[in-house]
Amino acid sequence: MAPVATDTSSSSASGSGKAGRPTQGRRARRVRMTGAERREQLLDIGRTAFAEKGFESTSVEEIAAKAGVSKPVVYEHFGGKEGLYAVVVDREMRQLLDMVTGALTAGHPRELLEQAAFALLDYIEMYTDGFRILVRDSPVAQSTGTFASLISDIATQVEDILGLEFKARGFDPKLAPLYAQALVGMVALTGQWWVDARRPKKSEVAAHLVNLAWHGLGNLEAKPRMIGHRKV
Repeated sequence: MAPVATDTSSSSASGSGKAGRPTQGRRARRVRMTGAERREQLLDIGRTAFAEKGFESTSVEEIAAKAGVSKPVVYEHFGGKEGLYAVVVDREMRQLLDMVTGALTAGHPRELLEQAAFALLDYIEMYTDGFRILVRDSPVAQSTGTFASLISDIATQVEDILGLEFKARGFDPKLAPLYAQALVGMVALTGQWWVDARRPKKSEVAAHLVNLAWHGLGNLEAKPRMIGHRKV
């Protein structure tokens, strides 16, 4: 009976006193995340996975495993992979829109073009994973729409200034939305190429974009026409 009594004593000691310290230490190291912290962790993991593999090739099991949680935890926070993806995309779109619209402070059209180009390239440089996600064809609808609609939102920000410039030059200001879409689209498409190329450096890319756009704008015809035979 003595050995049994000794074992029982050891077991009791493990919960308190000196013998209990290792258990307390293990518990202290296992920091429990709050709901908000867990949500952010899952968003970060999902963002990286979606950027590397795309929506279809990323699984809830993979996300849960990397977070060290069970699948139900992911479902609890986002309702599934689609919900997680939608939140990731929505955040990235808002980040890009805020960066571009926040940069448009100049009154001169050429400087405005420079600011728009730099803002987009800044986003690509700082949030590369996010940009890769945005330019993919999204299988999930989100509140802010698609990348194309985001580009349209950014173009809207420059319409007014472009319209004033058109009016000052004697052009039809009603065409400002068309030119705004064309200019912003040019920068966005160049950005999709630059996200992988990364050459030349950012300032040079922005300078060349503005060079093409501005010198084109500087020599606009009031009423452009096709010189070929095709009319439609």
